[in-house]
Amino acid sequence: MTPRIEKLREQSLNAINSISAERGLLITEFYKNHIAFGDSIPVQRAKSFEYILANKTICINDLELIVGERGPAPKATPTYPEITVHSLQDLDILNTREKVWFRVDDETRKAFEETIIPFWKGKSNRDRIMQAMTGEWHDAYESGIFTEFMEQRAPGHTVAGYKIFQKGMIDIIADIEESMASLDWVNDPQAFDKMEELKGMKIVANAIMMFANRHADKLEELAKAEKDEARKAELIEMACVCRRVPAHAPQTFHEVLQHYWFVHLGVVTELNPWDSFNPGRLDQHLYPFYQKETEAGTLTRYQAVELLESFWVKFNNHPAPPKVGITALESNTYTDFALINLGGLKPDGTDAVNEMSFILLDVIEEMRLLQPSSMVQLSRLNPDSFIDRAVKITKTGFGQPSIFNTDAIVKELTAQGKSVEDARNGGASGCVESGAFGTESYILCGYFNLPKILELILHDGLDTRTGKQIGLHTGKPEAFKTYADLLAAFKAQVEHFLRIKIIGNNTIEKIFMTHIPTPFLSLIIDDCVAKGMDYIIGGSRYNTNYIQGVGMGTITDALTALKKHVFEEHAISLNDMVDMLENDFSGADEWLYKLLYKTPKYGNDDDAADDQLVDVFNIYHDAVNGHTSPRGAAYRINLLPTTCHVYFGSVMHASADGRRSGVPVSEGISPVQGADKNGPTSVVKSAAKIDHLRTGGTLLNQKFTPGFFEGETAIRKVSSLVRSYFRMDGHHIQFNVVNAATLRDAQKHPEKYRNLIVRVAGYSDYFNDLGLDLQNEIINRTEHEGL
Repeated sequence: MTPRIEKLREQSLNAINSISAERGLLITEFYKNHIAFGDSIPVQRAKSFEYILANKTICINDLELIVGERGPAPKATPTYPEITVHSLQDLDILNTREKVWFRVDDETRKAFEETIIPFWKGKSNRDRIMQAMTGEWHDAYESGIFTEFMEQRAPGHTVAGYKIFQKGMIDIIADIEESMASLDWVNDPQAFDKMEELKGMKIVANAIMMFANRHADKLEELAKAEKDEARKAELIEMACVCRRVPAHAPQTFHEVLQHYWFVHLGVVTELNPWDSFNPGRLDQHLYPFYQKETEAGTLTRYQAVELLESFWVKFNNHPAPPKVGITALESNTYTDFALINLGGLKPDGTDAVNEMSFILLDVIEEMRLLQPSSMVQLSRLNPDSFIDRAVKITKTGFGQPSIFNTDAIVKELTAQGKSVEDARNGGASGCVESGAFGTESYILCGYFNLPKILELILHDGLDTRTGKQIGLHTGKPEAFKTYADLLAAFKAQVEHFLRIKIIGNNTIEKIFMTHIPTPFLSLIIDDCVAKGMDYIIGGSRYNTNYIQGVGMGTITDALTALKKHVFEEHAISLNDMVDMLENDFSGADEWLYKLLYKTPKYGNDDDAADDQLVDVFNIYHDAVNGHTSPRGAAYRINLLPTTCHVYFGSVMHASADGRRSGVPVSEGISPVQGADKNGPTSVVKSAAKIDHLRTGGTLLNQKFTPGFFEGETAIRKVSSLVRSYFRMDGHHIQFNVVNAATLRDAQKHPEKYRNLIVRVAGYSDYFNDLGLDLQNEIINRTEHEGL
């Protein structure tokens, strides 16, 4: 790490997370005073984007090589009042909450109180959404049956493909003009709408070039005042880069990084997409530039690494936009989930690992930053040296890179109807979600609380926490004579609540389609320009909506306990079991022991438990798949929680697996914390019993003690474990390398562990930034000491 990067990294780590009113004020000013009569909504949205980029602060940080910030300074985080307008109470909560806080100064609070809130109150998209939802949707939402991603965020969970690395905005404008010229005004009833969308796209393409030129102007101004000749030369060169990109296709290594970064800023300035846009398969995009310049002698490896590490800092300067309420509980982190993909396959199906793959792994290890997140795509065709290098980084306890099965992802995507070339160019984003990069609009719709469904069944559809009858009347406990009766009720309730969820999502999607088009994001996802259709309207080549199931381990073990003790052994009646759960096992220590230690558990390669996993998976999959959204997206499932497993546990009574009231449910497809007793190989064998290829992603975390990695053979053992799981079509696996004693000490003495990073679910975070419940959940995960 060069002295420059050490300083930039330290500046980023020490920057204060804060709320910036700048974007909120600019978007308010635009809608109050600058809307032209007769402008369509796509053109209004495009002009508002142009207005923000023309007026926002240009921030050039000392020593940096890649320029551009989302806000007026590092970690000064904008808000998006047209999506959700934060109240003064929200600002006070954000400013004072113990974890994941954002400082709000008096000037910012005044801007919200006097300008932003008065204009947007009752007019935000969240207001539209909440007014449009039915009573049964609100009841289910408030009971913790599901969450809604688009409540406070905008759709945009997607990844850049090759297009943006091969075309400049001038090239894209030429494509827009070609699409305009080819509109069929006689036979196409949508020709007018398409023209308006294309007009908006052209406005935003010009706007991002203007924004880059504003940076060039600032750099030239700084160069004139700079006394250090070396830095002056850098500033002049950076200005030249900003004059060229993103207007033109990048030609150099420096240009391609800056080009992408301007595109990234465009996406996250336009809206607050759930999971920040990211460059996807960065080694594939960068390697041709690196190879050309190193062979020509115009770039050294040293220079390339310094540019990459400056690029890394830019991601870390951008915390996720602030969330409040349930949205904060489902994703309570600063991490914005920009996930760098490395490795995998080329479009022709051959090994894609190259020199840049290993350079980027070096950068990941050296920078040790939470953002961007990183992963390796591992195919059976990739060399062992690649997976071994990734595991060597993992063993440091960083929680990165995560490991994904390329061969499974390709099968998943082709089964969904993608071409094999588009599937091979795809990968995973956010936590674990599969997508065809640059060609797909795949949108996450929220989490679904599977264990809570069982709780409702045991009370005939009544949520005893809220006192509301929100579910179907599927029968009192005494009505269930067999386990099959119970499972049938579970299926009926899952279908009932997913019907409510999907109707809500379809309504929300239509609201976004009508009111919040995304002309800038549409520029860079095929085939929006060619179709003259917005990303959110269905312009992408492929369209998918995912609903994330949560608590697979908990629901599996709870059903297993009921099957064994109530219906097979008749050791307890279902009524008595329900009473015991309602009382949180008070006075029932013997039964609690039986449920925890004398009942089959998922994660131990025991079909007595794993059969219930398969049943739940099939019920959930069949209830979601086959539905279509207004933009033509296919509904599909994936299995991940972010931090929602903590929230979902907090709205539940005790469960029949021995989980106490309020305790988090299991995360991803990982076993219940501490339930897997037979080692990591048994875990992967259990997890492989569901059909991962029918999902858009599954999340499996394991925890190893640091001592395990002391032997020379440990790296190969873990790499072999991963290979074995992937041969069984497992989608994802990741490892925490830390022991519980360290984590408990960090709870007592957080000041000694400022830099302690752990794997949470599909992302890593600072242990000190996690809530107590989540800290305890990670502590309680099974520690594996060997293979």
